[in-house]
Amino acid sequence: VQLQASGGGLVEAGASLRLSCAASGRIFDRNIMGWFRQAPGKEREFVGSNGSGMTYLADSVKGRFTISRDSSSKTMYLQMNSLKPEDTAVYYCAARRALGFTPARATGPGYYDYWGQGTLVTVSS
Repeated sequence: VQLQASGGGLVEAGASLRLSCAASGRIFDRNIMGWFRQAPGKEREFVGSNGSGMTYLADSVKGRFTISRDSSSKTMYLQMNSLKPEDTAVYYCAARRALGFTPARATGPGYYDYWGQGTLVTVSS
């Protein structure tokens, strides 16, 4: 399985941005996929996860971010609205190999087996 994240960039506070994560290989709707982010000098932080039609989001992004998936293209999206300077980070997508898990349980990096290369999001104030 390979993951390719894209869509990052430099935006002003309040703007929107959509990140994409294209998967190749044996990834299906039942596989949990997630988004994490890592700001300079900080640990990798859970953003949200999606699988089997369910989505779970971190409190810090609820109401502003949404996750969707396109099964036909095996692509996961992170729609980010009302961006804040504190959202500045490298965003990573990840996928879990094993099935039978709910998105709400997969909130730590250790639950995931495959990682994309990351895409930088910078939000200016």
